Amino acid sequence: MSRPIRLAINGYGRIGRCLLRALYESPLKDFFQVVAINEPADLASMVYLSQFDSTHGIFPGKVEQGATGLVVNGQVIQVSHETEPEAVDWPVLGIDLLLECSGHYSSRQQLQRFIDAGCPRVLVSQPCNSAQDVDCTVVYGINHQTLTGTETLVSSASCTTNAIVPILAELDAAFGVDHAFLTTLHSVMNDQPMIDGYHHSDLRRTRSAMQSVIPVATGLAQGVERLLPQFKGKVQAKAIRVPILNVSAIDLMLKFKSDVPAQALNAMLLGATQHYRGLLDYSDHPHASVDFNHNSHSAIIDASQTRTNGDGFANLFIWFDNEWGFANRMLDVTQAWSARFQQVQASSL
Repeated sequence: MSRPIRLAINGYGRIGRCLLRALYESPLKDFFQVVAINEPADLASMVYLSQFDSTHGIFPGKVEQGATGLVVNGQVIQVSHETEPEAVDWPVLGIDLLLECSGHYSSRQQLQRFIDAGCPRVLVSQPCNSAQDVDCTVVYGINHQTLTGTETLVSSASCTTNAIVPILAELDAAFGVDHAFLTTLHSVMNDQPMIDGYHHSDLRRTRSAMQSVIPVATGLAQGVERLLPQFKGKVQAKAIRVPILNVSAIDLMLKFKSDVPAQALNAMLLGATQHYRGLLDYSDHPHASVDFNHNSHSAIIDASQTRTNGDGFANLFIWFDNEWGFANRMLDVTQAWSARFQQVQASSL
């Protein structure tokens, strides 16, 4: 690269802060530069929560408050506090790509506001309402090669989609999957209150996040079908929030076309980790969720929990750090996309 790709972050919550930290913990810091953050919170709080994180620990570097923003390892990141895309002077920042991490924009009409305001490209940290709301929904390792560099709106899907899609793709190719049922056991999120309160239109999410196991709605089945069309009509999903700060799991029920021994399942999945190196991992140790905090893989297969029950039925258990793994996949998509749009720019000169 002739110069670092200039990035901006819109929304500096859990994923926004993990993205910044993941970049500074990665060799990619030599190729990408976060030059701006837009976040309604005050600057002093942003600096403090960048330095100290209850889940991921103390920032492995130096974070200071400058006159106009964050100063990370001596590098100035301009900070604005706007609530509307049009209120930020994006063109003057000279960014190549905006990482939209606020979670507030999920339709093409909403996201187009960033493009109209001067952002050349937007990578969204969530699934959008439909496939048509973005130019491409990318799960790194599955379809990032389809990026052409001409896109303006791209979604990185969700943490659960990134965790399960590579595994389902491998299982289907190896054994043929007739049906899949996914139950996500997800750590608490910001749309839940600490104590009962008027916090959400979903009445279950008005209940205390740290006192109950709470079923919530999920679009995971639709996300799987969007990336793996062969699963259309074959997959169902539900989600349950559990009272822990981080690390989630997927309990995967499968119906194969024929019986598959547990040993064959595990052997195939262990082999798949070589194909998806850095994305999938495998372990047969007796684990608890905390073992995977700050784990950058999209998913870790817990081979000790693999079960089969004849007639093609099987059950798998998959761990993933829903914050750190997903933030690292967003950076992977950023790298893949930027390589493509740089090629497009070079060919037009």
